[in-house]
Amino acid sequence: MQYRTLGRTGVQVSTLALGAMNFGAIGRTGQEEATAIVDAALEAGINVIDTADMYGAGESEQLVGKAIAGRRDDLVLATKATMPMGEERNHRGSSRRWLVTELDNSLDRLGVDHVDLYQIHRWDPATSDEETLSALTDLQRAGKIRYFGSSTFPAYRIVQAQWAAREHHLTRYVTEQPSYSILQRGIESHVLPVTEEYGMGVLAWSPLASGWLSGAIRAGREISTSRSAILPERFDLGIGANQARMAAVEQLAEVAEEAGLTLIQLALGFVTAHPGVTSAIIGPRTLDHLHSQVAAAEIVLSADVLDAIDAIVAPGTDLAPGEKFDTPPALLDPALRRR
Repeated sequence: MQYRTLGRTGVQVSTLALGAMNFGAIGRTGQEEATAIVDAALEAGINVIDTADMYGAGESEQLVGKAIAGRRDDLVLATKATMPMGEERNHRGSSRRWLVTELDNSLDRLGVDHVDLYQIHRWDPATSDEETLSALTDLQRAGKIRYFGSSTFPAYRIVQAQWAAREHHLTRYVTEQPSYSILQRGIESHVLPVTEEYGMGVLAWSPLASGWLSGAIRAGREISTSRSAILPERFDLGIGANQARMAAVEQLAEVAEEAGLTLIQLALGFVTAHPGVTSAIIGPRTLDHLHSQVAAAEIVLSADVLDAIDAIVAPGTDLAPGEKFDTPPALLDPALRRR
């Protein structure tokens, strides 16, 4: 396993991080297998576990908490808040009122007295940066969180939050968690230059592009993954973006084979090759998934392989731009740009 410094925090983290979104109802991974996955991940040298309150409505945090019992100090524990937790209108967002309450809920589910990294899951346009950063700074000073970061923020919001922290003398976000893979490279043109400028750690999620780069999705085969059942439109080959992805996957599989790598190793090696990326978050549902992904921990792609990838998917290109999560709200809701 390789290790890097998380931004400018001085904390050493593994280049592969264990994502726990599939623990519980989402991935149908129960406590026994979740604990086995955590055991194997720690044995392999992974020292970061990332979860969120909304994964299984808190179930993931509960499973993680039981799996790490007795060894909490051996790992960097990260969770997130902001996404809706039920129907109550104020049980979501980035207000002080909700973050203070929900962090306590997360700590209770995890069975710990603090988390190492608390992340704002999505930018909340209804809440000012000052409000959110002030609450997070106070929670940090109270010892409930060590650091805090953002997740899937547009580049301009990352810049704005850094400015707000300086302007109001508050602690700043030290990490960003964006979606990044060979098939979704848009952050190379805007987010990664900004995070590098501010010395932020980057924990990249979906490095296997929701399973497209797992090796299980190939031309001529029936697409059957846990993601295809939840989000069928992402795998419908009648859609142009998915046709483009399939064509790219076939070419990438050839590159991987010629390099003596699995497609998973190629995909994870690509993400961790970027100098602005600290860790790639893997999200195994089973022990077999974990072992196939941990096999990429020591992979260093050659310049020839990276050039071949660039020839298939150009730098800064998203093959499925409609799936981006950092699009400004005014581009999604006509009312916000026409009123």
